[in-house]
Amino acid sequence: MATPIRKSVELFYDVVSPYSWLAFEVMCRYQQKWNIDLKLRPFFLSGIMQGAGFHQPGPSKASYMGKDLKRQTDMYKVPFKMPRNPAEVILIKGSLNAGRFLTAVDMNCDQYLEELTRQLFLRVYYRDEDITEPASLMSAAAKAGIPEDLAKQLLSTIKDQAVKDRLRETTQAALDHGAFGSPTIVAHVDGKPQMFFGSDRMELMAHMLGEKWYGPLPELAKAKM
Repeated sequence: MATPIRKSVELFYDVVSPYSWLAFEVMCRYQQKWNIDLKLRPFFLSGIMQGAGFHQPGPSKASYMGKDLKRQTDMYKVPFKMPRNPAEVILIKGSLNAGRFLTAVDMNCDQYLEELTRQLFLRVYYRDEDITEPASLMSAAAKAGIPEDLAKQLLSTIKDQAVKDRLRETTQAALDHGAFGSPTIVAHVDGKPQMFFGSDRMELMAHMLGEKWYGPLPELAKAKM
């Protein structure tokens, strides 16, 4: 019997998006169960919102999202606490420096990308800590196991044109797939890209990939409180 061909799955995400954290943790668990190659693709959510003509959710939807996130994080066993001022975190402070730092890591030493992403999510959506200042990014890098000298070198490149261009290209690639928010997951099935939005389409994606959905798989969780 021929060996099944591994399928490619791209996870486009921004660490300022709480639903992206859910999708990230679930996909990191399932890359150990499914016959897939998972590619983490940090992008810039503000660029997606602008490119897709996105409008901010009204108060009813915002209230619902808070309750929905609590239900989903409980189910998936992802440590989560909403920041005291989520509007400031998402709309004012943003994630540009974090996105560029992740991009620099992806370009130069991608073996650290998964854990650095996790540490940035933990800073925002568990400890309510900053992800915009250099010291904040260095702290996340240290927890991700990146040597200090390397982290400093990578941080020094976040304003380089090559890093800016890569982040812009990744954001545009997501838009080209039809992205309108974060997370956006693109599964390549039979030579065709299949786009899924959000963290609640995992069972459907499993079906499209010809894989089995096993539920939250908390025993494979890597996020530590």
